[in-house]
Amino acid sequence: MGFLSAAGTGLIFLVVFAFILLASSIKVVQEYERGVIFRLGRLIGAKGPGLFFIIPGIDRMQKVDLRVVTMEVPAQEVITRDNVTVKVNAVIYFRVVDPNMAVVKVLDYIRATSQIAQTTLRAVLGQSDLDELLAQRDKVNRHLQQIIDEQTEPWGIKVSTVEVKDVELPQAMQRAMAKQAEAEREKRAKIIHAQGEYDAAARLADAADQLNRTPAALQLRYMQTLTEIAVEKNSTIIFPLPLDILEGLIPGAFQRNGQHQAPQAPREPVQPTQE
Repeated sequence: MGFLSAAGTGLIFLVVFAFILLASSIKVVQEYERGVIFRLGRLIGAKGPGLFFIIPGIDRMQKVDLRVVTMEVPAQEVITRDNVTVKVNAVIYFRVVDPNMAVVKVLDYIRATSQIAQTTLRAVLGQSDLDELLAQRDKVNRHLQQIIDEQTEPWGIKVSTVEVKDVELPQAMQRAMAKQAEAEREKRAKIIHAQGEYDAAARLADAADQLNRTPAALQLRYMQTLTEIAVEKNSTIIFPLPLDILEGLIPGAFQRNGQHQAPQAPREPVQPTQE
């Protein structure tokens, strides 16, 4: 009985050991992960996604996430090419495209990418003018992305996007830029006002020329002005009436010997005198 009891205990122990061994040999990685396998310290390769087996005690697995990592680059104090001190922070988007290189070539690829992004940000912005940094943000972003991606490529890292988020200017520079913007707006306002005056003067000159070529139009305009004055004003206005207007309305009324003569008042009839 003792022998059977010891055999049963050994069998149970063997089954438990086999179960533990089998459980440790089964590995499951998600769709967005890969398992990099090392066998006795030598790189075997990346496996997954799904279920696969490894040799317990001989193989070692390290998971690598293939999803896009969004990392904020801390604010960096930069002196631009035109000697303006600014603080700039950025955000970088990258992902692992080669799990084997991301594990073998670099100790911590996230921290390494962050350090590369900080140093590149200071170097690139130090070669740019302030106006370029503010007005040509897309160009600066593309330049940063190209440089960082070239440096992280040996690690199996692909940098897809780099965006400069905030540019913090000194207070003195902000006041100077505000004055510059105000002066620019005043300049545009004066130019627009002068252009309007020029256009108005040109239109008035065209109208005067048209009225000069058509006397009847000038007379009609004259009469229209009298009508407008009579409607808007309640007081009596004495307005001189040139004879040229009457001449235009009644042609030949005041032509005598080729000269204009003013109309004479009718004479009173002479009454016969009685003695």
